[in-house]
Amino acid sequence: MTWAIKITNFFFGSLLLLLQFNAAGQSYIGKDVKITLFSTTPVEDIRAVSVRGTAVLIAKTREIVVQVPIRTFEFDRRLMQEHFNENYMESDQYPLAKFKGTIDQGIDFTKDGTYSVTVNGTLSMHGVDKIRAITGKVSIENGEIRILTAFKVPCADHKIKIPTLIMTKVAEVISITLDGKLNQIK
Repeated sequence: MTWAIKITNFFFGSLLLLLQFNAAGQSYIGKDVKITLFSTTPVEDIRAVSVRGTAVLIAKTREIVVQVPIRTFEFDRRLMQEHFNENYMESDQYPLAKFKGTIDQGIDFTKDGTYSVTVNGTLSMHGVDKIRAITGKVSIENGEIRILTAFKVPCADHKIKIPTLIMTKVAEVISITLDGKLNQIK
């Protein structure tokens, strides 16, 4: 499947997801969610950033879906990016990482404030689904929602193999941060 077809499928799928969610009531969307990956070892730190994540939140059910195309992560060095996509994440075979869950706490999305939350759901990455409880913050200001979280993902949980030869350069547990603004769908 070509890259253009994958992008088209991604946007079409997102649109269908939005239409489904919008029917459920007050919904919010973020199209430029920033997701950062960070690996630290005594030998090397590796950082990658994507600002192409998308998020949809249904206020009534507190359901949230966040997804990011794996190939949108940018590294400081081109070779790292190539190895990440081809050797570790196998981006052609597994083009998206996705989290779908429900916010445990009741939130009044019409009131400004900052709320500590736990989202229980499934993290799907590299063809493996894992149930996760992810903590974070939801801030509401003038009808705009901001979601923030930081959590760790063990590579082994998603069958991401790190060759023994470079284990000193790539951490076995990767730190993930997410920062996104969502606006109400009108």
